[in-house]
Amino acid sequence: MRHGKKVNHLGRTSAHRKAMLSNMASSLILHKRINTTLAKAKALRSYVEPLITRSKDDSTHSRRMVFSYLQNKDAVTTLFREVSVKVANRPGGYTRILKTGTRLGDNAEMCMMELVDFNENMLAAKEAPKAKTTRRSRSSKPKVAEVAAPKAEKAPETGEVAEKPATDTTENNG
Repeated sequence: MRHGKKVNHLGRTSAHRKAMLSNMASSLILHKRINTTLAKAKALRSYVEPLITRSKDDSTHSRRMVFSYLQNKDAVTTLFREVSVKVANRPGGYTRILKTGTRLGDNAEMCMMELVDFNENMLAAKEAPKAKTTRRSRSSKPKVAEVAAPKAEKAPETGEVAEKPATDTTENNG
């Protein structure tokens, strides 16, 4: 029985799983976004988020601890220089998983995993104030005042409001 065992082994041996998660975490840190299966992304989230939390404290010890997980100097440097600066005031939840459908070959659920503070499209949408929308009425009929009132337009030289002339379609039709 597997009571209380929360680790998804992903059908791999322990060494293979650790190497795969290390490589995926390095790719996520370097490229800020990766495409993978949903099961791998969920396993990677619990692997990489403690590393990002540790990167907030830039000390030799924390760099060595992160390097022991990642085994990639470029990824460690990027994590401590770029990523930790952007997530400094975030208390957690550094990654986002967006489902992208199923894979054609084996119908596996695919997703895109990204670092939250590096998606420029979502950041721009969040910063731009949303236009105030007016409440729509339930009836689709036009109001009585709009139908009864004739359309008026301003005369350009006098500034007075003049009624729009009605066009007669019965004359000179052919």
